[in-house]
Amino acid sequence: MIFPKPETRARVRALAESEWREPVVAVQLDDVKPDFDVPGRRKDGTVKGTRLVRRFFWNVFRGTVGGIVSAVLSIGSGTAAHAFGRSGRVSGPANAQALGLVDAARPANGPWLVYSQSHVAVVDSGHVFLDPADSPPPTILWHATGAAKPRIFPAHRRVTWPDGSEFVYSISAEESHFQHESATRDEGKW
Repeated sequence: MIFPKPETRARVRALAESEWREPVVAVQLDDVKPDFDVPGRRKDGTVKGTRLVRRFFWNVFRGTVGGIVSAVLSIGSGTAAHAFGRSGRVSGPANAQALGLVDAARPANGPWLVYSQSHVAVVDSGHVFLDPADSPPPTILWHATGAAKPRIFPAHRRVTWPDGSEFVYSISAEESHFQHESATRDEGKW
């Protein structure tokens, strides 16, 4: 993961603050590739019963190439490595409310979890390796407010919805450090 330039974070925050008219917190998410524990979804989040032929060939490829790459990485690093590993978790009932956020964040090139006292959103800042001046403006991919708004637990990196569904996300070490420093500095503003 490439840590975003401060301008990118500022652009994401400016978008949400201009829309919501209140202070926001912006957290850059790692690649959103969680394990799914939701009826009707496979562990990788795809819908059960669809794309069976493509799924078969993907599993053959992943098993062969992933095994070789994992073995090489394990030998090189001296620890176990997983080429197609997953981070995070989505759990809940069939058609869980958490699926809206996660399905919006998965294809994003630069996913951000942005929240305030009354709003939660997923924002895509585009490719984080581009100069912010050359990249397209950030866009809101998913948004919730009111009764549909989930609760955010930043210390546990967890988002929970009224239906009991949950998304546990991962962030980079750099982002974790930035969030800790920001929380310490901004304590008491909300």
